[in-house]
Amino acid sequence: MGKKLKGGDFLRRRLIAANWKMNKSIREAEDFAREFLQLIPDANSNERPEIVICPPFTTLSTLKSITEDYGVKLGAQNAFWEEKGAYTGEISPSMLLDAACSYVILGHSERRQIMGESNNIINRKVKAAVEAGIIPLLCVGETLQEREKDRAREVVKEQLVKCLKDIKLSGEKLVVAYEPVWAIGTGVNASSDDAQEMIAFIRSCLEKIYSREEADLTRIIYGGSVKEENIAEFLGEADVDGALIGGASLQAESLARIVRLSSNA
Repeated sequence: MGKKLKGGDFLRRRLIAANWKMNKSIREAEDFAREFLQLIPDANSNERPEIVICPPFTTLSTLKSITEDYGVKLGAQNAFWEEKGAYTGEISPSMLLDAACSYVILGHSERRQIMGESNNIINRKVKAAVEAGIIPLLCVGETLQEREKDRAREVVKEQLVKCLKDIKLSGEKLVVAYEPVWAIGTGVNASSDDAQEMIAFIRSCLEKIYSREEADLTRIIYGGSVKEENIAEFLGEADVDGALIGGASLQAESLARIVRLSSNA
């Protein structure tokens, strides 16, 4: 990732991130991992995308012990903005590092809509993750109502600007996930053209926030009802660097097929 090519372009390693949400017991996670690792290409394969599993906090330790020798990375689904203190029920980025997390999902639409997280709150979380050395996987995206009112770009730009405010980082230390809210868990996905158009726009926003070089280095992935039937179509687009997988990541065979298709797409 980050290798410079002719013409100033960059080679960005594909990323497949599994968001398990509030699913799987410790035993279920263990069974999944053992099956999944037997189905994916060898870790030394140059064709294999980077793989990140973001499970519930309770299964992180179990997955670490099983996956650490296979090059599969772990991520968390949330983090708080303080290092420690009287914050009942929260978990800090340093605690996630201690649990072997390399990534953390922040700003997911479910956190925004169900838990009421604002761009300001997400900004504080992103800043804390960056300071701790964890790569934020920042989610942005519009609702169906916003899209129908032709406000999709306006909403996404505002999310990027506010969530990344006063945060200095290298493009290699950030992943952005475009997840149109109307396509999450609905079975209705944006077309690959829709995804490419918005992700190219996101890259142009990152160029203004940081620089052309950092924008070129930043991986931008698509999330929203992604499955094995459509992953190759999305990855065929120039600016789509991977996918954030929800429901299709809960079955080892399904996620493994997505990984294999991502290798060959």
